[in-house]
Amino acid sequence: MDDVDRDLLALLQTDATRTYADLGREIGLSAGAAHERVRKLRAAGVIRRTTVDVDPAAVDLDVLAFVTVDSVAWIGDSGPAFAAITEIQEAHIVAGTASVLLKVRTTSTGALQDVLRRIHAIAGVSSTQATIALDTLFERPVPTGGGTPARDGAEPDRR
Repeated sequence: MDDVDRDLLALLQTDATRTYADLGREIGLSAGAAHERVRKLRAAGVIRRTTVDVDPAAVDLDVLAFVTVDSVAWIGDSGPAFAAITEIQEAHIVAGTASVLLKVRTTSTGALQDVLRRIHAIAGVSSTQATIALDTLFERPVPTGGGTPARDGAEPDRR
């Protein structure tokens, strides 16, 4: 992966609906060259999927909580059990006092309580601790190291 690929990734994370012509124009490639690079990034698994970013409040998911999960044994095999709880957006095995960190979105604190009950029913879970976010200051896309002209004012180096 080179700087051109990184620039493409940065642009696509900002707006994945851009045409290949627009992407190419932005970084100094033809539409065909931009399309081929994106195709290769998909084939290599760098681009895992194309999706939309939905405002949680617009779909009544007003409660955001980060839940730490403690366990009595290694809980790494519990991924499918966590994935079955649709309110869990992310699950990460972590180092520290907890075993797993979950990002959970629900419609209410009552719905969060129900999710916590379902988490407690997973084999190996001994306790949870939920921290409710009051507001989100910002969220960032995955950093690619791309420095597109639109973002940093520099001309791309296309040697």
